[in-house]
Amino acid sequence: MPARFRSVLYLPADNARAVEKARGLDCDLAVLDLEDAVAPDRKVQARADAVAALASHPFGVRINGLDTPWGADDLAALAGTGVRIVVAPKVESRSTVIALAERLPERARLWAMIETPRAVRSLNVLAGSGGPLQALMLGVNDLAKALGTGPSPDREPLKSHLAAVVAAARAHGLLAIDGVFNRFRDAEGFAAEAAQARLYGFDGKSLIHPSQIAPCHAAFAPTEAQIAFARAVVAAFQAPAAGDRGAVQVEGEMVERLHLDQAQALLAGL
Repeated sequence: MPARFRSVLYLPADNARAVEKARGLDCDLAVLDLEDAVAPDRKVQARADAVAALASHPFGVRINGLDTPWGADDLAALAGTGVRIVVAPKVESRSTVIALAERLPERARLWAMIETPRAVRSLNVLAGSGGPLQALMLGVNDLAKALGTGPSPDREPLKSHLAAVVAAARAHGLLAIDGVFNRFRDAEGFAAEAAQARLYGFDGKSLIHPSQIAPCHAAFAPTEAQIAFARAVVAAFQAPAAGDRGAVQVEGEMVERLHLDQAQALLAGL
């Protein structure tokens, strides 16, 4: 599995053409969706298709919730597949995480979707569940619907929840993955939202179309100016004049050793 998850592409598990195409895409993770993207009368077939696809590619899988007629059977079917990432929808509590963990395939990691007001109110407890929990994924469409928020080009009504998900993830050493951008033909809008996700500290973003992969990677990559500044920070602290000082001046800005840590991390990731 990749060391980072900038781009997480969803595709219907029962769409053979999309699944085959996904094998050659440059996304960090392709997730076979058994939930929202699959009609009720296609759930069983989609599950079988997902199991077959996992035999030859390291897809992730989004299961149906355990409170649905399909969730438990989804997990049972995945038991022998070697799947490494299982995405669970509408996780609201630590008890749900524990119930999922008990049924999770061996060595699989759990990504919990934050999609309801109750989940937002329980973020710290939920994120601290431990075990196989690896990531919090924000489900913006369901959350906005549940909250009754109006449309906004910059997600104004959801900004506090974006920050809360990232804070909870960081507090417990988890990944934070932003939600989808629905207007896949709106390249400018996607770029702006992906940049916003990066600004808020998300590790990556959920995608619904292959055309979003490249701009997503661009949004989560450091700019040339950021790289140059990071190198300047490292050089400044390595200079003999810096000695053991806690802060130095770089390009008219006072930077501390915490900024040195950030600069070294940025350069290490290139």
